[in-house]
Amino acid sequence: MADPIVIIGGGQAAASLAAKLRALGYDGALVLIGEEPVLPYQRPPLSKKYVAGELTVDRLLIRPPAWYDEQNIDVRLSMAVLDVNPRERTVMLADGSTLRYSKLALTTGSRPRCLPVERGGELAGVLTIRNLADADGLVPAIVPGRKLLIVGGGYIGLEAASVAAAKGLQVTVIEVAERILQRVAAPLTSDYFRELHRRHGVMVCESTELLELAGENGRLTGARLKDGGTMEIDLAIVGIGILPNDELARRAGLGIDNGIVVDGQCRCSAPDIFAAGDCASFPWRGQRTRLESVQNAIDQGEHAAGAMLGNVSDYDPTPWFWSDQYDVKLQIAGLNRGYTEAVARPGKREHSQSVWYYRGDDLLAVDAMNDALAYVFGKKALDARRTIPREVASDPAADLKAWLNR
Repeated sequence: MADPIVIIGGGQAAASLAAKLRALGYDGALVLIGEEPVLPYQRPPLSKKYVAGELTVDRLLIRPPAWYDEQNIDVRLSMAVLDVNPRERTVMLADGSTLRYSKLALTTGSRPRCLPVERGGELAGVLTIRNLADADGLVPAIVPGRKLLIVGGGYIGLEAASVAAAKGLQVTVIEVAERILQRVAAPLTSDYFRELHRRHGVMVCESTELLELAGENGRLTGARLKDGGTMEIDLAIVGIGILPNDELARRAGLGIDNGIVVDGQCRCSAPDIFAAGDCASFPWRGQRTRLESVQNAIDQGEHAAGAMLGNVSDYDPTPWFWSDQYDVKLQIAGLNRGYTEAVARPGKREHSQSVWYYRGDDLLAVDAMNDALAYVFGKKALDARRTIPREVASDPAADLKAWLNR
């Protein structure tokens, strides 16, 4: 019997890769290995509807349990992989067993950056939100009246702030940069979300650096800021970015560059090893890129499956993302990396708006807040490698659809 295709990782990219292999006609042995005790599930709702109590675990699952049996996929949960040996084409598991592979996929995802122990990172009451266990630890802590500190003004932190504020907690967001969302958005988008959170009673403190979290008897009680200020808090959520899980690839001697280095076909630097999702660093339009999104996990996982079966086309996505905060849906198309100008377009509804990013005359990306049409037309332009002039994008009376159909 031929050795199986082995997928290491139990997230969205793993599930998408496995499903695509079967859809493309691969009927050989297929093994999916995940460290968590639950089948692959959707992660974005964890900081939104799941924490808010609007979704149960079974509704988070990407595929129902019966599907894996129907597709003859050998799923091994609660199982860590210790090492990969590219020369021997083997995977060593935490239970001491060794598994041979014909082809191997690394879909190991990413993990949150944590505060160091010396800054209070291990105090009880200090949480991150990345997996189901994190979210389950947060749910009972969301009690009206409690004082919550969000460390980091990125999308994860702001989403958590919106859920907590809606549940009646006293929420403060601190961001070390000059503004929230500084790494990922223009000042126009930062201004929009700063005002949104302030309207809902959240205190947003920018250019504010945490010195350390303080505690008594191992439990969080407060925070000390670098400017000398102090805060009494009951709970802290740390959202200061994520890191690719590339340690397994490092130990195997694979190429690493802010993630596991792959080519346009998702191939790693060793034969018959592929990578996809948050952990993969791939070439995209002249720069090495790593995308942290559901869209990328799905699309790149499917592309890797095709490459395993002989597809030689390069992965060339139009990135898209989303975030839900209060009653606002943010939809993002494209990457604003390297933009030189951003312009705003008022929407047709109250508090709806879009922000359009340009490098020279080229459209790079669109942020659409409660403005689905702006998102749709922006994404269509990006998919077609067309631009919409900034004077058109910023004119609320301009017909974007007519412009695209010219």
